[in-house]
Amino acid sequence: ALLSGGQKQRIAIARAIIKNPVILLLDEATSALDSESELLVQNALDHASLGRTTLVVAHKLSTVRNADVIAVVNAGSIIEIGTHNELITHPNGHYAKLAKLQTQLSFDDQQEISNAVSSAARSSAGRTSTARSTSPAIFQKSPIPIDDNTITPESSLVSHPSPSFPRLLSLNAPEWKQCLIGTFSAIAFGSVQPIYALTIGGMISAFFAESHSEMIHRIRTYSLIFTSLSLASITLNLLQHYNFAYMGAKLTKRIRQRMLENILTFETAWFDEENNSSGALCSRLSNEASMVKSLVADRVSLLVQTASAVSIAMIIGLAVAWKLALGMIAVHPLTILCFYTRKVLLSTLSSKFIKAQNHSTQIAVEAVYNHRIVTSFGSIQKVLTLFDEAQEAPRKEARKKSWLAGIGMGSAQCLTFMTWALDFWYGGTLVEKKDISAGDVFKTFFVLVSTGKVIAEAGSMTSDLAKSSTAVKSVFEILDRKSLIPKAGDCNNGRKLENMSGKIELKNVDFAYPSRAGTPILRKFCLEVKAGKSIGLVGKSGCGKSTVIALIQRFYDVERGFVKMDNVDIRELDIQWYRQHTALVSQEPVIYSGTVRDNILFGKQDATENEVVEAAKAANAHEFISSLKDGYETECGERGVQLSGGQKQRIAIARAIIRNPTILLLDEATSALDVQSEQVVQEALDRIMVGRTTIVVAHRLNTIKELDSIAYVSEGKVLEQGTYAQLRHKRGAFFNLACHQIQN
Repeated sequence: ALLSGGQKQRIAIARAIIKNPVILLLDEATSALDSESELLVQNALDHASLGRTTLVVAHKLSTVRNADVIAVVNAGSIIEIGTHNELITHPNGHYAKLAKLQTQLSFDDQQEISNAVSSAARSSAGRTSTARSTSPAIFQKSPIPIDDNTITPESSLVSHPSPSFPRLLSLNAPEWKQCLIGTFSAIAFGSVQPIYALTIGGMISAFFAESHSEMIHRIRTYSLIFTSLSLASITLNLLQHYNFAYMGAKLTKRIRQRMLENILTFETAWFDEENNSSGALCSRLSNEASMVKSLVADRVSLLVQTASAVSIAMIIGLAVAWKLALGMIAVHPLTILCFYTRKVLLSTLSSKFIKAQNHSTQIAVEAVYNHRIVTSFGSIQKVLTLFDEAQEAPRKEARKKSWLAGIGMGSAQCLTFMTWALDFWYGGTLVEKKDISAGDVFKTFFVLVSTGKVIAEAGSMTSDLAKSSTAVKSVFEILDRKSLIPKAGDCNNGRKLENMSGKIELKNVDFAYPSRAGTPILRKFCLEVKAGKSIGLVGKSGCGKSTVIALIQRFYDVERGFVKMDNVDIRELDIQWYRQHTALVSQEPVIYSGTVRDNILFGKQDATENEVVEAAKAANAHEFISSLKDGYETECGERGVQLSGGQKQRIAIARAIIRNPTILLLDEATSALDVQSEQVVQEALDRIMVGRTTIVVAHRLNTIKELDSIAYVSEGKVLEQGTYAQLRHKRGAFFNLACHQIQN
């Protein structure tokens, strides 16, 4: 995510070359590169292809010109085959027509540029330095002073309520009826255990009755009590667990929905951070919400039940034999302290464990998504090694947790048995002094020993409580965070212009991505686009072209300077209203899992069927969509895996067209199209650009030749600006770029 399209493409090419393969497969390997880089990389690929079986898929015919054999594919069949020279000599052939379509520059342009190539090469360095020192028209004006107020202020620290358990339960407020029923059921069920223990003690003491008839009477009474307790247990358990489970399910749904809703409002820079990768966020949405559900549905009911059982047991114990009960109650805090210490230790380890686990999850997500690359490079073992290394930290944390859990649990059990020994000794002493009877010893012992058992059961869940408390904290970190770029309604000063003409102005903009603050992308960047006009941004990969589009959409805020829309700083505009007037077609089209119609409707949710079809026709997509088995109802698959690159790009263009935007942003919008489709789509884009402010990022000069203005971007600044004819005759940096394309 931190690299430009061209940078990613070059890294992928390096990865292929270092493998030193016998068979080299190139699928549009240079499509994302600028002309100068493409020429260099193409020479490297030509050199790497020597002695290797090489298969090249390409839209640019210059890429395959030197191939031993060229096969022209149409409608799933090879219709022509031969070398470049053989195929080009057939004027009515398909390949010759493609070559003709690709030759967008006029003969005069080619003649002029070709004649100057050699001289341009000799004096390239001199002209480039001159071009860099020459101020384009926009710099002829007096420099605009930079107001200190234009620096984006740091977001003020906002104090949020602590992620406490009562605050978590407040999210379950709509289910207050289920909460009351479940709580009362848990309290009632908590009383079952001490009453059962008291009955056991009474049953034992019944055998010490003086008469046989009294013994039978007491045994019959206790048997009825046991039967009643069994029926009460079934009923109370059903009420308790059903109501708490209902609360947990509703809470899970509510938390996931609110987390995702808030995440989608965060500024783009937040997603650039390593901890907020797609794999980590998916893991948090899935696991943490489930942990919170477990905390409410299972753990809370158990805690209420435990508190009830302990309280009632102590009351009964004190009523039967208060001296013995006090002695037994006095030693219980030791057991509770042991479990509490274990919970605190595991809570600290749990947060470290989750952080380490997220890294391995991200590796797994990327490996599955890019399974074709992993398989084709035979890198399965490499991925498994990386995954195993990422799991090493969780393994260490798990080992620590096991030791601490064992020590804590063992200590608790040890203390439990020691208290039993103390209880019997002290009870015997009191019986010997005739302070209590033997029956009272058994009753008090069983009642308060059951308390220790309940505490032990509650203590056994301290590991889950530790995980859940960490999950609750993480959930509220997401829910409480406010985006540095406010969403609609967050900013009281958000303005909505009555009539948006589309004038764009960037003045003295300094910008660096927050994740790479030490690497400035734009420096004193100035650009002006008049309303309804079009401008093309050209330059080497990574020079900041796509960054300009991101700033115009306010995915990021500038560090210094400002971006204005109709003379209003976009930071003053209502962000949702503003983005409704823009549309983006990026270099890497984003296609969602769903039907083709659904993906087009993302541009305009309430669009009619006729609008969908017209948008598809304008993007040259209707024909191929209609040829699909289910037409517009065809499933695109996860991330559009069922579609080719060109098909995905045309659907993305249709999605932008149906939006009818005031500002149209095209970031290499036709880079994935073949020559014929590119020509048709370019004509469609030319039509919809009329009357709209359009910014086009492009490497192919034929896509920006007819634009109102072209800006050459280099090292974060506009080096040259003017029309195509003006820049071509200027023989500066843009002229050198055109020369490289002619050579290529």
